[in-house]
Amino acid sequence: MTLAPETTDLLVQLRLEDGWFTVCDLHRLTPGRGVAALLPDGRQVAVFRDRADRLYGIDNRDPFGGAAVLSRGLTGTHRGRPFVASPLLKQRFDLETGQCLDDASVRVTAYRVRSA
Repeated sequence: MTLAPETTDLLVQLRLEDGWFTVCDLHRLTPGRGVAALLPDGRQVAVFRDRADRLYGIDNRDPFGGAAVLSRGLTGTHRGRPFVASPLLKQRFDLETGQCLDDASVRVTAYRVRSA
């Protein structure tokens, strides 16, 4: 059996202050995994596609360790909320709000994401 790559014209876009920014083609995102993208201002964003095809975007920089690694973290759910656990110190960040689930005083920026 031959498997063909997904073919779609859908793009993953983040909402920035001045409009929608295209990150990549939707088929480039593997469900359950993250990717890092460079924003026009030099910051990095971690973009995720879950197994239900929902899209999320948060800052890629781990505020505890300072490294841009959140896109490489493990994804999961806690009380019905999607999160990514940092690969450094394992703090979990809500993918919808950016709130750290392990330290209420810490939050990363969360972005609106769409496929268009």
